[in-house]
Order: sequence, then structure tokens, then C-alpha cells
Amino acid sequence: MKPKKQETSACDDLFRLRLEQILDQRHALYRLAGEIDWNTVETRFGGLYAEEGRPGIPIRLMVGLHYLKHTFNESDETVVARWVENPYWQHFCGEEYFRHTLPIDPSQMTRFRHRIGEAGCEFMLGLTVRTGLATQAVSLASLAVVNVDTTVQDKAIAFPTDARLYHKARSALVRMAKGMGIELRQSYRRLSKAALTKHGRYAHARQMQ
Repeated sequence: MKPKKQETSACDDLFRLRLEQILDQRHALYRLAGEIDWNTVETRFGGLYAEEGRPGIPIRLMVGLHYLKHTFNESDETVVARWVENPYWQHFCGEEYFRHTLPIDPSQMTRFRHRIGEAGCEFMLGLTVRTGLATQAVSLASLAVVNVDTTVQDKAIAFPTDARLYHKARSALVRMAKGMGIELRQSYRRLSKAALTKHGRYAHARQMQ
């Protein structure tokens, strides 16, 4: 079922103070919570829920937890645990009063990511960029160049097995001999290539002997 919005109560609780009354309104997270267009987020992801059934978790809470997770480099488990300890995090996720219990089970973070898919994650990233431009925290000039970290990118690098190193060493020796004018009786070029191929097939079949 579609999640209910986190509605604020019309009257104050006589025994509790609102988070906005005890927090520093100059804090970065407090100010950021008022700049993000949460209505757009709820409109975008609200259609992914069924009309009937048990009410879902508030969308702002789920999206806010994911923002906090990536901002502070937390895991699903730790971001939920730290949320209970941090009133600024709770205000950022739309809470009105401080809560002393876990907001969700950490496994629901994974379910939410599966629900919104890759397109939903890109939408959340784009929303942060638009918010940065609106608050002038990000300039258009900084978006003209993109730095890509290729540390974990797949590269065409062959694993240096002993057989491959032997094959390269033989080729290097043949080139050196040719450069020095030494005539070799046999270069083993075809035999070495065939042996390297056969070794790869045996290794793939786990027939090491």
C-alpha cells in the first residue's frame, strides 16, 4: 500500500519538544532538509506502491536514509543505528519529535532500492544536483567536467601466470637473439603458443596434473 505522508500534528505535545525547537537551524542538515523538494520525491516513487495492503514506510524516510548513508559512508545497518542517536538525521528524514527506536529494519533499505531500480537511484542523484544548483552550492562550471575513477573498472590485463610468463620470456629471448644476429636452430614460436593454449584449457578444466 502507498506510504502515508509524515504529517505534522496541529498542536504541540506538552511533554515533548519539537526537533525544530531544540536544533540549530544554521546546521547544514537542517538547512538542507528545507531545500530538497520532498514532494517531488513522494510523487515520483508513490506510484511504485500498491493501492491496497499494509501502509508502506514513508518515502521521505527511506530516501533520507539513503542520502545519509552515502553522505557519511555508512552501511544499511549502521545508518539505521546512528539515525536513532542523531536528532539532525531524524529531522532531515521528516521526523517531528525525537524517536528512541529504530525507524526500520535494515533489510528494508535493500527492498527499497530494488523497488525504485536504477532509474530511481539516478533520479535521487539528479535531485541532489538540482538542489545544489538552487542553493548555489554547485555551479554550472563545475558540472562541465566529470572526473571518473577507473580504479575498479574492468581492464584488458592478463593475469601473469607462470605459463604466460614463460611464453613472454621465450619471445623476448628470440627477439634479443635476432637483434644480436644469432641464428637459432628453432624458435619454438608455434610450439610455445600451442602449449600456452593447452595449459589454459587444462587450468579451466581444473586438470592440473
